[in-house]
Amino acid sequence: MKSVISLVRDSLKLFIIFTVCTMLFYFGLRAIHAEYENYHKYDPPEGRAVKVFEQQDQSWVDRLSLFFRLGE
Repeated sequence: MKSVISLVRDSLKLFIIFTVCTMLFYFGLRAIHAEYENYHKYDPPEGRAVKVFEQQDQSWVDRLSLFFRLGE
């Protein structure tokens, strides 16, 4: 009988520790998400920025051919 009570108590301790760690992990992820949610990484550049991509006028057949050849 003593063994069963010990087993139940140890199982309850493990469940409580697991639950607490899961909650800490969950709320930690929520805090990190809230921190970076308003971070604007696609703002237009400031200062002396240079445009590095220039669209060329190509027909859709040429673009499709390039897509299949290079996998772009």
